[in-house]
Amino acid sequence: MALLTLVVLLALFQFAQVHPAVAAVYGRLADLPSRTFDFVIVGAGAAGNVLANRLTEHANFNVLVLEAGGSNQDEVLTMVPFFCTRLSNTIYDWNYTTTPQPGLMGRSIAFPRGHVLGGSTSINGMFYSRGSFEDYDRYAKIAEDAAWSWKSIQRYNRRNEMFFPPADHHDTTGQYDPSFHSARGINSVSLPGYPQSINHRIIQTTQDLSEFSFNRDMNSGNSLGLGWLQATIKGGRRSSSATSYLGPKFISRPNLHVLMNARVTRVLAMHHDRAFQTVEFLQGQQEQTQLVHAQKEVILSAGTIGTPHILLNSGIGDRSELSTLGIPSTHHLPDVGKNLTDHPRLASNWFVRGNERTFDNINQNVTLATELLDQWEETQTGPLVDTFASHLFFARLPPNFSRLEHTNDPAAGPNSPHYELGFSNGFVGLIPSTGTFIGITTRVVSPTSRGSVKLKSNNPLDFPLIDPGLLATEFDISTMREAVKSAWRFLRAPAWKGYVLEPYGALANATTDALLDDYIRSLTGTSAHCVGTAGMSARSAAHGVVDPDFKVKGLDGLRIVDASVLPFVPSAHTQAPVYIFAERAADVIKAAWR
Repeated sequence: MALLTLVVLLALFQFAQVHPAVAAVYGRLADLPSRTFDFVIVGAGAAGNVLANRLTEHANFNVLVLEAGGSNQDEVLTMVPFFCTRLSNTIYDWNYTTTPQPGLMGRSIAFPRGHVLGGSTSINGMFYSRGSFEDYDRYAKIAEDAAWSWKSIQRYNRRNEMFFPPADHHDTTGQYDPSFHSARGINSVSLPGYPQSINHRIIQTTQDLSEFSFNRDMNSGNSLGLGWLQATIKGGRRSSSATSYLGPKFISRPNLHVLMNARVTRVLAMHHDRAFQTVEFLQGQQEQTQLVHAQKEVILSAGTIGTPHILLNSGIGDRSELSTLGIPSTHHLPDVGKNLTDHPRLASNWFVRGNERTFDNINQNVTLATELLDQWEETQTGPLVDTFASHLFFARLPPNFSRLEHTNDPAAGPNSPHYELGFSNGFVGLIPSTGTFIGITTRVVSPTSRGSVKLKSNNPLDFPLIDPGLLATEFDISTMREAVKSAWRFLRAPAWKGYVLEPYGALANATTDALLDDYIRSLTGTSAHCVGTAGMSARSAAHGVVDPDFKVKGLDGLRIVDASVLPFVPSAHTQAPVYIFAERAADVIKAAWR
């Protein structure tokens, strides 16, 4: 009840300062200056906003961005980093659910995706991790294009990132390596800006246990080890693609236009050719579909769920599957919606001594949370300036791990992780009304399970059937089991003696591998790191959906730039890789129309 009350208070909270109207962001279709633009971008998320920014650097390119959600302007809940866990199942979320998941004991689970300007960068946990150098070298190999290698994409890392001092301006020496970062990019990244009481215990454990060796900077391309979390936060506020790439000095460009509440239903080829340069959509509460046209290209950036949903409704997909729903095939492309890949995520919690300073009381006490919100609004200081974790640990399975002996190693290479631990100074999940905790999230970051996005019907307004296939393989359940055991080993280090008391909930009874597997399957959910449903492949490949230049195979006038094109999920939280892909896509598109 306290949490619900706080959400209501946040919804009513208004800043004292006055925000000027933004002329280029439209709430009504009638206010658009035209129905024809050079580029029409579908989706104002990580990729879409990068493209909107970079393409409008060219003064002669007129760009329209269509966003299904509403504005992020003055939406306090999206701004406060600590409240990131409260954005699912709200107006800022598409509020998808999955099909029943056999690997999760038949449960259907929530599947958050951003439904607001900024897309999922406005509702995610803000973790900024690029992945391993081998992730990108694998992309280069699959695409048969060396421009995707780790070495080649470094310029795009630097274009994206503006490393910013933490909110408390503490000395960050030894917490990251400045040589791998840029202060001249657009999207802000920083280290934690409020000290957590467990920080010294975490660092001490890296010295006491060799398994958890310290990594000064996991964004160096060598991600194995335990290090300080980097997050997309600027001065204690969320830095999303909306606040950065569509920031005040960019959104005022006369050639950039953003239409809100515009739900795209299909892309069309108006002259029965292969050029899909018309976009059909519904705007606001209107029942009549509308059309806009791209003189150069339509770019789908609707995300791993939204992009295949639009393609399939447009008749672009597997001909036989579309036929069963009565949708005429416009282009046979069987891999659309296939290869959905996500990181399974499990939150485990342990009781700690009751006199410890954790963040649990913020979530349990609405009065305290409101006072801290006032402090945040006035000074951008205090515990609300950070996300819910302070450190990450990326690890590989031991060489003699049984599942590695019976399967090809799914990691991108021998220097890439199989699983991740994230450390939180409090309960992760639906918090009990009393108690103090430490939470550890475990993720399988090199999963072998695959799922799909399919149509429920031929009505483009019906949500798609989302099947992430979580924990569908023995490798994935075995890896998650090992990750939970790793978390146990971490908390048995000397630094935690007398601090950690006992596991919370069903974890306390998971005393055998079989019981541990039941615990895992009963509570695992999504990391919201889905990729792959419009996968990139070599230009000569018969499989895949897009070529290395992001063009849809066999079509003209249509590109896809978002997480759906990543053929493998990186061993990272996906917003940074998507920013990188989009930055390079902007260069590719500009070069094509030079």
